Amino acid sequence: MPEARGREYGVAMIIPLLLTSLLTAPRPLNVVVFMVDDLGWQDTSVPLHEVTTPFNARYWTPNLERLAAAGTTFTNAYAAGPVCTPTRTSLLTGQAPARTQITYWTLHRDQDTSKKHPRLRPPSWNLNGLQEGMNTLPKRLQDRGYRTIHVGKAHFGAHDTLGADPLNLGFEINIAGHASGAPASFLGKHDFSRRGRTGRDEPSVWDVPGLEQYHGEEIYLTEALTREAVSEIERSVEEGRPFYLNFSPYAVHTPIMANEKHLDRYATMDSREAAYATMIESYDEALGHILDRIEAMGLQDDTMIVFTSDNGGLSAHARGGPPHVHNAPLRSGKGSAYEGGTRVPTVIAWKGHVPEGGRSDVPIITQDLFPTILEATGTRPSSDSLLDGIDLNPVFSGQSIPERTIGWHQPHQWGASGPGIEPFTSIRRGSWKLIYFHDGPRFELYDLKQDPGETHDLVNEQPRQLEIMAGHMTDWMQLTGAQRSVVIESGLPIAMPDVALKSLATPSN
Repeated sequence: MPEARGREYGVAMIIPLLLTSLLTAPRPLNVVVFMVDDLGWQDTSVPLHEVTTPFNARYWTPNLERLAAAGTTFTNAYAAGPVCTPTRTSLLTGQAPARTQITYWTLHRDQDTSKKHPRLRPPSWNLNGLQEGMNTLPKRLQDRGYRTIHVGKAHFGAHDTLGADPLNLGFEINIAGHASGAPASFLGKHDFSRRGRTGRDEPSVWDVPGLEQYHGEEIYLTEALTREAVSEIERSVEEGRPFYLNFSPYAVHTPIMANEKHLDRYATMDSREAAYATMIESYDEALGHILDRIEAMGLQDDTMIVFTSDNGGLSAHARGGPPHVHNAPLRSGKGSAYEGGTRVPTVIAWKGHVPEGGRSDVPIITQDLFPTILEATGTRPSSDSLLDGIDLNPVFSGQSIPERTIGWHQPHQWGASGPGIEPFTSIRRGSWKLIYFHDGPRFELYDLKQDPGETHDLVNEQPRQLEIMAGHMTDWMQLTGAQRSVVIESGLPIAMPDVALKSLATPSN
């Protein structure tokens, strides 16, 4: 009997301890990546420059201000590429577009979407984008029991390939994501389709799929997507599963179409810019609804929220006023080698881990999010993972990180024209930025700390720094396996940067 009582006593002691452990065990971290499309560095009311700019005063984004107060704003944050698909696939792979060879935007199977250049052609590149079987962030999280959700623009892989459907890339839920990078219409009364917008009978590759319940309604696309995202968050909680939400409203990509309920605020503006401002306010409203629901469900302490963009703001066409000025003080915009093409608004919030109301000038890039999210969620990368991004958790805690080279590689001619819109490779290391324009070739060197607008080319004033940076660029291209533009006349690839620089320094006979 004494022995039996001892066993009963032991069990009686263990049960409360187990219950206490279960009640106090930390809940798994939820993750929301909110990636706006074509959002420029100045397309917010959150100042990213040293001073508040006229653009910051123009736009109304109180919920992004709210997120910035809850987290840290990164003033030197970059998209992995100056156009959509390279950045979006870098988020999912943790790799630079140069390594995956997804160096340009995709559309149809085996289609080269590059515009023709008179002297160069693109190298062999991954025309079809991300495909099934590749190691992806949602796949790793799904293996950990996460409910992986994609809502909105995908643009990961070409039409008629497996990569066109996010369900083949590790997402358990896909709402409205497919191979096209823009919507036919932002209006529910148009069925988000070309047929509804123009009256044409035939369907279009730009028609947004999977939102039939909103067809014919007076609803803006961003709002419909937000309803779906909030519903999926609620369903995840009901199922008792942590979630990874990849929320990507098609805004603020063209076509620039007003959300009429917000137009009154911008009545004195140019009509095209007023429409654009309503698109900005719409993404911010979506962010607010998601933040509200997370807080209402008591998830704010257990959710990391990343706000960012897939490339710099559109400025070459389709906007009001003169072109190439909409990202000022940054130079140029989407598609360009200059800062306006790749520097983007980025805010990260995670209570207790990321400083509230913080600002960081540490240069970061899209592919850093892959290892950062894996580390934050306690998820191991797969054994064969080769990552170009770095874990940012040390940055969150105020630790310094070793100086590194971050790079961009677009051996393609984009469809628009303007400053820096041509085949290029560029790197940033510290405050120095080197651009290698493949046609010529020619180089430009800038000190971004002193000259974020890239107005003063230092190639002739800093020959030693130019040589050092050309060496770093060559190393980066070799490390990532960057494919080089091909000279049409000779059929040969352009020279590596260090060789090209030496050839420019050698007088010709």
